[in-house]
Amino acid sequence: MKRVFTILAITGLLLFGAAPKAIAQDAAETEQVADAAASKTFHQELKTRFIEGGPFFMGIVLVALILGLAIAIERIIYLNMATTNTKKLVNKVDEALQSGGVEAAKEVCRNTKGPVASIFYQGLDRMDEGVDAAEKAVVGYGGVQMGLLEKNISWLSLFIALAPMLGFMGTVIGMIDAFDSIQAAGDISPTVVAGGIKVALLTTVFGLVVAIILQIFYNYIISKVDSIVNNMEDASISLVDLLVRHKK
Repeated sequence: MKRVFTILAITGLLLFGAAPKAIAQDAAETEQVADAAASKTFHQELKTRFIEGGPFFMGIVLVALILGLAIAIERIIYLNMATTNTKKLVNKVDEALQSGGVEAAKEVCRNTKGPVASIFYQGLDRMDEGVDAAEKAVVGYGGVQMGLLEKNISWLSLFIALAPMLGFMGTVIGMIDAFDSIQAAGDISPTVVAGGIKVALLTTVFGLVVAIILQIFYNYIISKVDSIVNNMEDASISLVDLLVRHKK
């Protein structure tokens, strides 16, 4: 009897000791297979869903995404190039006015990129007509530069609004197709309705995804424009103060 209990005890230990290891190994292998399958089929799944959504509306949504991204990237590059260190520029202009006068300050502005330097140049160019004329030139040309900063942003907002609208239109058309299928079959079965509803949901999802992506870029661009405009206004006030001091 002792030998039987000993054998049972050893068997129980082996079973209960090995089972968790086997379960853990199986779970790890299953997770690895699932991860591998997901990584391999993501692009294929995306392509399949895109085709299932219908070439017409999905193609228009894709075009809206491409055009919106092109405008967003162009604006981001332009705004980054338009960003200047306004305090450093004001100090350089101040030093040039003290050492070489208006012409030296204009040369500093010519050699500096960005809208702030262009505004400074316009103000300095009207300095011979008086401080008031220079201030009007700064204000007027500041509006021109602001328009250049905001160029094509309205198109980006159009694509943000257009993408989900196209998705919803695809949804409506998909639902119409589903009801046409029900009418033709004379039966409300899941297989009859599933195709139209799938198209409806896919177009909506892709439209919303495109709108979300473009909205993120739009908010970044707007914040960048606001930052540059604020720097332009502060720098313009500083320039007018410099011109008043130089005129005295």
